[in-house]
Formats: sequence, C-alpha cells, structure tokens
Amino acid sequence: MSNRREFIQKSAIGAAGLTIGGVGMSSKSYGRIIGANDRVQVGILGFSGRFESALGLAFQKYSKEMNFEFVAVCDIWNKRRQDGLDWIKKHNDTTAVGTRNTDEFYNLKLDAAIISTADFQHAVLCGQSVTAGMHVYCEKPFAETMDDAIYAKKAVKDSGKVVQIGSQRRSGPNYQAAHDFIQAGKFGKICAVEMTWNVNQPGRWRRAKEVASIKESDTDWKRFLLNRPYEKWDPRKYLEFRLFWPYSSGIPGQWMSHQIDTVHWFSHLPHPRSVAANGSIYVWKDGRRNFDTMSAVFDYGPLDNKEEGFQVIYSSRQTNEAGGVKEWYFSNGGKLDLDTNKVTSEGGLKEKYAKDMGYKENMLAEFLLPQEKVETNSNTGADSLTNAHMKNWMDCVRANNPKTNAPVEAGYSHSIANIMTTAALRTGEKATFNEKTQQVMAGGKVFKY
Repeated sequence: MSNRREFIQKSAIGAAGLTIGGVGMSSKSYGRIIGANDRVQVGILGFSGRFESALGLAFQKYSKEMNFEFVAVCDIWNKRRQDGLDWIKKHNDTTAVGTRNTDEFYNLKLDAAIISTADFQHAVLCGQSVTAGMHVYCEKPFAETMDDAIYAKKAVKDSGKVVQIGSQRRSGPNYQAAHDFIQAGKFGKICAVEMTWNVNQPGRWRRAKEVASIKESDTDWKRFLLNRPYEKWDPRKYLEFRLFWPYSSGIPGQWMSHQIDTVHWFSHLPHPRSVAANGSIYVWKDGRRNFDTMSAVFDYGPLDNKEEGFQVIYSSRQTNEAGGVKEWYFSNGGKLDLDTNKVTSEGGLKEKYAKDMGYKENMLAEFLLPQEKVETNSNTGADSLTNAHMKNWMDCVRANNPKTNAPVEAGYSHSIANIMTTAALRTGEKATFNEKTQQVMAGGKVFKY
C-alpha cells in the first residue's frame, strides 16, 4: 500500500505540465486488473456540492467493507481542490493527491473516478476517463449535445469499463418493482404519463457568495469551457452554470433527465419520436439564460408503427411549488403513482361506460410498491436511492461487470430526450431524432448550441 501511495504522489508531481488528456490512448495503457482483495483506488473529478452532500457520503458508507479508497481530487479551482483534500482527510484520516487538471489526473493511472463537474462536461470527461483506463460513476445529465453523447458512448463501449450514470431511481426498489409490474403486463398498455417538478426557490442554482469572491486567476477558465464557444471570464457562468445555456439546459438536464429516464426504462423505448415544448423566464429576472418555467409534450412509441404509443406531458416551474414532484403512469385500467407507490383503479374503464360500446370493465386491483421516497430538496444528502446506486456501481467495479443499474445506454437515451426538449424550447419547432445520423432535428436542421 505504501508503495502504491508513493507512486501516486510521485506521478502527480511528474504530471505537471503534461498534456495527455486521455484522448486517443488505449485503455490497456492505463489501470490494472482489480483482484478480489485489491484496494480500488478512486479519484474525485470535480469536487461539487452534490459530491460533498451525497455521492461522497454514499461512497463512504461502503468503502471500508468493499476496500475502496479515495486517493486523489481533481478540480481546476484551487479552493474546491483544497476543499476536496480536506474532505478526504476529515472522513478517512488519509492524505490524498490534488491535481490541477485532467492531464495530471489521468496520469495517476487510477482504477476509478466519480465525475461531478459542470453538466456539459460530464460526457466528455467520462469518455476521456474510460479511455484512460478508469471505471466511472458519472453524474447526470450525461450529455447536453449529441456529439458529446456519441463520443462518450463509443468510448465506454470500446473500453469495456464499468460505468454508472447517476440516474439513481434505477436502484430504487419501488421503481424496480414498477418496471417489473409494467413489463410483466400486469398494468396493461401505457396510454399516458404525467410528470411535474415544481419548486419556489429564487436561489436555486445561485452561488452569490462564491461569485463575489472568486477570481479568474483562482481557476482555469479555458479548461472549464472545454468544447464550448469561447466567452470572456464570467464567474456566474462558471459557478451558476445551471442557469446558462450552453453550459446546462437547466430544468431538462437537472430534473427532467431523472424522470424521463423512467419512461425509457419502463417502456423499453430508447427515446421519444417527437417533442414539442414551450417556456420562458417569467419571474426570476436575474440575468439567467435558462427558463424558470417550461412544459413539454412527448410522443413515444415504436418507430415502425405510428399507430401504437403514448403521450408524456412534462411540466416544471421554479416560481410556485404547488403540485410538487409527481410521476403518474396511466393505463386504460388505472394509475401507477410513484409518489404514493401505489397502483390503483383510478381513472380505469367503468362498466357503465364500457358495456354500451362492447367493451368490458377494466379496473386494476390495488397493488403496493415498496415504500421509498425520492428526496428533491436542494441538498438531498446521501438518501437511500443514492446509497443503493453507489453500492451497485462499487459491486460492479469489484466484479468487473459493466451491467450496472444505469449503464451508458441509459444516459445516452435520457440525453436524446433532453436535447430534443432543449431544441424545441430554443427553436420553437417540433424536435425529432434522426436514427441514421443520431442527431436531434428541429425545423429541418441539426440542432446545435
């Protein structure tokens, strides 16, 4: 263990100034085969609030028994890099390596990484990390452009590395039971889905104190921009990126990606056939680019049979919390509610309306799903779903099993839906998906930022 630690520390020192980035490097050049009893060396790529309050705590819950260890932090902002090192010291009483950029980070040749950077960076860094030989836990949204999604998905499949996308609903027993109930045919054909995510929080995604204190010299603005168009230094876009397209789509990437993922999972459909959407900045006139209110209507179904399918209605606002968060699935026989975790006959076809038209009554029997509650506050902490999701990733890394609960395909699918929604919101046109080019289309054109 001491030799391994010494190697990492020397590698970090020697990495300064190198430019490898992991791009174009064979996965065989990095990492090692993890034995049943070997300690898994993990790096933090982006020390964020999400990591500190949830992902890191979920990891800590299982790290000792599974022999995993944090050994490095990579963050281009010197403050967060030091915060990350202090966090590891506090929770593990060990000293980790701080790296200033991904060049230095990839040169450490670690076993795995947890990515919790800005939204638009997730897919690119995931692709680079697996190419550099690391297994990856990658926060959602997976990608905000199809080019990034295509690159990262190919890199993951070529590498054979274990990847878990941070869609933690897939590790929830209530959601797993709902999936199995629908796929077993017990619910009947899905005919509609309604989803909402409503808050009343003017400070959501704002970082006023940090914006006032950070200087450009504290970080690396050009590295932050990655493959986005150059803009001059703006601490708001750096720290409050969720409010500014093209660094984040805002509501679609942050919230809708969780909920629309269940539609793909439950229906076994890879993406919508079309999306129409509308929204604006109606209340919080604080300079943001992303909408504080939006609604989208999705058409889902087999691509080769337009007569079959169902509609999804999604709405979200940051200006009034009435209605809260809901995920309602409907069939002709009733409703599946993932807040109450019940299947009921609500809305089902009653005999008095059925018999006159030659149909039979269709009223589902009540069925209880496991009683799990999704946390949706600003700081969710290491809730049970995040704990279970992290444990699933760690189990799969230990077994070298790429079939995680939320593999790269899940991230790819929710990215298509997110980008279609963003395209519809930004252009005012109905968005579709070109299967041949794997690009989102709006108004007859490929949607780009």
